[in-house]
Amino acid sequence: MNSDNLKYVLRQFTERKLPVSRPRERTVPTGTGKVIGLAGPRRAGKTFLFFDTIRRLTEQGVDRRRIVYLNFEDDRLHPLVVNDLDLLLRCLHELYPETLNERVYLFLDEVQNVDGWERWVRRIQDTEDVEVYVTGSSSRLLTRDMATALRGRSITLEIFPLSFREFLAFRDIEVMPHSAENESLIRGALETYLAWGGFPEIVLADETLRPLILEEYASLMFYRDIVERYGIRNEKLMRELMRHAFRNTAGLVNVSKLHRDFRSLGFSVSKNTLFDYLGYLEDAFLIFLVPKREQSLRKQAHNPKKLHVIDPGLVAAFKAHPGRNVGHKLETVVYLELRRTRKDLFYHLNGSEVDLCDSEGTFFINTCWSLTDVETRQRESKAMAAGRASWPDARGHLLYHEYSPGIETEIPESMPAWKYLIGAAYPGT
Repeated sequence: MNSDNLKYVLRQFTERKLPVSRPRERTVPTGTGKVIGLAGPRRAGKTFLFFDTIRRLTEQGVDRRRIVYLNFEDDRLHPLVVNDLDLLLRCLHELYPETLNERVYLFLDEVQNVDGWERWVRRIQDTEDVEVYVTGSSSRLLTRDMATALRGRSITLEIFPLSFREFLAFRDIEVMPHSAENESLIRGALETYLAWGGFPEIVLADETLRPLILEEYASLMFYRDIVERYGIRNEKLMRELMRHAFRNTAGLVNVSKLHRDFRSLGFSVSKNTLFDYLGYLEDAFLIFLVPKREQSLRKQAHNPKKLHVIDPGLVAAFKAHPGRNVGHKLETVVYLELRRTRKDLFYHLNGSEVDLCDSEGTFFINTCWSLTDVETRQRESKAMAAGRASWPDARGHLLYHEYSPGIETEIPESMPAWKYLIGAAYPGT
């Protein structure tokens, strides 16, 4: 890394006006004494959370010259190796000597692009008066790099695309209880959310541009977060697997069946390769694989997993019509709402399927797009009864979008999905 280029980047940020950012439900803690990591998919809003944090620091009186923001995908910093990071504080102090004996705030974006970054962060955390914030689009930031190298000196937060509550806020849609007109507006907003998802740029973009932007996202994630990061040689297979995943959200993944299907399409592939490729998609926060709830870990490992994608809008990037499979997308959105705050999520299958439950039997959830059909209501009622029988003390919900009058009496646990998804924003949920 060239020190002159680095000084130029540092000065440019100091003199630059911070981009406008809309508030999110998640805020980044400051003054903790720990390294703060934000991990999540690209374009989910990690960088703007950085800018929001920087704005809060300046409002508290921190001089902008003491705040460093670097994006490690900036071509002006390349080639970049971990030893180059020692130039960072040196160049800052040369540019702004008044920062020499002051606390410095480092915001390092997409830090996984520098091999060995975590050891450098640990060293300066121990030896310098700094607060360090990092982002990455790999779950390794959470599970391996930070946890292993920093050993209790870090806090990691997962950042997903907008929740439905945040989506409403971005669209300036206010929730007004007991208003039929407002309910219709929110129901329509949920349909839009399921079609186009919650990536902030997509939510604010013109509808005609959304498919193009989503295709760009999918291509960027495929090449930068999968192919380049893991050195994928069989790009065609990886692309087909990614397309299959996004077209089959909320479906069960059986690797043996996948193996047979791909072999029938002419791919020469082993089961181990498919396991590896699915793991890469998980690591890049593109999919989640939810295990079946079993007492035995061996049985759990041998059962198919349920697949959920990171955002329902990305389905449109893989040439699946945004209006299709809305029931599966609804189930995925409910999963993502729960996954924001907890990881102990399972599906259950014992005659009838329960879409989501926890490890302790405190809740279970089923989702269904439409309860207008008698046969569907009977099936869902049976599934809810199975959930009550398995976990008598659990709180159960059947979430729906379309319904027939009186459904709450017929199935007492039923609730409109939009009401569940806005949660605390709606009294009584």
